[in-house]
Amino acid sequence: MTTNDTPIEQEHWDNWVKYRSNDAANELIVNYMYLVNFHVERISSNLPKSVNKDDVKSLGLLGLYDALKKFDPSRDLKFDTYASFRIKGAILDGLRKLDWLPRSLREKTKKVNQVSIELEQALKRQPSSKEIAEQMGISSREVESIVSDSLYANVLSIEEKPKNNAEELKEGIGYSIPDEATLPEMQLLQGELKDELVMGIKALNKNEQMVVSLFYYDELTFTEIGQILGLTTSRISQIHKKSIFKLKNTLTKIQKSS
Repeated sequence: MTTNDTPIEQEHWDNWVKYRSNDAANELIVNYMYLVNFHVERISSNLPKSVNKDDVKSLGLLGLYDALKKFDPSRDLKFDTYASFRIKGAILDGLRKLDWLPRSLREKTKKVNQVSIELEQALKRQPSSKEIAEQMGISSREVESIVSDSLYANVLSIEEKPKNNAEELKEGIGYSIPDEATLPEMQLLQGELKDELVMGIKALNKNEQMVVSLFYYDELTFTEIGQILGLTTSRISQIHKKSIFKLKNTLTKIQKSS
């Protein structure tokens, strides 16, 4: 096991691995609780306010304990890395089972999509969040929030845990797409999507680019990004949702032209 543990922490590991000591497990959970908090903050920032953060934290704790039980110290792998996969996977699995997206939000999502299609046909272009909002009689921020929340629901459905070899650790987010999906035409489409997404990000303003980069590439929380940019957490959240709305329009154009 590759760790930088102190002698005391190593003693907890020894007691857990050799004797399955509950006291050692509790100490290790406390020691690695920062991993749970990190993933809870990141994932919760994409969820509606109706989702209780304590429920998300409970799912993350289950993932951490599951990681403790299944971790093989003989493998050349850091526990932090292994636990992160398990924690994120447990949270996403739990959210799928909870069906966290409220019915009211699903209805609003359908309405936004319907209005967006109608405006696109009338304007001969992708409508802005302000134009959709005016048509629906709501604020543009609410439109952006609805789009952001519904997009995360789609991410949950895509990040399904494979049924075969479910206990094995995969690369990336912890789960991988089966090899059968990596066909030449699929690789080409994925390449086009990445290229267009890069262009879409370049079209964002400076703050939007920074938020997208720091959140998705540097994996910082909204609070941490706010400290870097000198903005409030709520303002960072608003910028994130506006960015996602713009990027969704970029991807929608690609899908229609392909």
